[in-house]
Amino acid sequence: MLYAGREAVVTGAALCRRRGLRSVPAGATRVHLLVPHEHKISSSGFVIVERTTRMPPRRFDDGVPVAPFARAVLDLCRRLRSPNAISALLTEAVQSGGLSPAKLLEELDAGSNRGTAIPRQVLRDVLKGARSVAEIDAMRVWRLSGLPEPLWNHQLRDENGEYIATPDGYFKEAALAWEIDSYDFHFTKEDYAKTLDRNARYAAAGIAVLQTLPSRLRSEPEVVARELRQAYEARCR
Repeated sequence: MLYAGREAVVTGAALCRRRGLRSVPAGATRVHLLVPHEHKISSSGFVIVERTTRMPPRRFDDGVPVAPFARAVLDLCRRLRSPNAISALLTEAVQSGGLSPAKLLEELDAGSNRGTAIPRQVLRDVLKGARSVAEIDAMRVWRLSGLPEPLWNHQLRDENGEYIATPDGYFKEAALAWEIDSYDFHFTKEDYAKTLDRNARYAAAGIAVLQTLPSRLRSEPEVVARELRQAYEARCR
């Protein structure tokens, strides 16, 4: 702070780590500071100095002047190049960091449009119900499929009100459930048994289920989109 002056505030990766976000990329090690636009200060060494006409209100965290958390998250997003890294950061900021998608979108709207396309799409997906990076990936694959939008994380019950399941995606008109099932979830016999019980409840309710590994959503999205479309069309014949 001695380098950038009394009006500087910490934002970006350093503040996100300070707030406990684990998805901050390991390579984001430089300290990002915001200073008023009229200040003639340049980045140097491990310090990134960003001159801005939109200085945030100063807050103090253990004596350190910091930007609001939402601003810090989005300042970091604008410097990330990987859509997956952006998805992971925003999802964690909402799920664990206590930020609302609406607050983040408000902050996006208040700033420049630079580097906002991916964050906006991720936040729209979170607002639709995505609770993890895998579910955001699933929404991307669904868009490739050309199918009507499913219900996301919608609790299903039978005609007697008995619980069936909460699939990641549910195509009501086709009675088709889409489950993103990882190997990790089936690590124990108990977990595997739970999945078999779930699939039995689907079968009893006349609901077909398509199971997809999370890794395939990224490694072969077009193939998964085709499988999803074929499963849907088979149910609608």
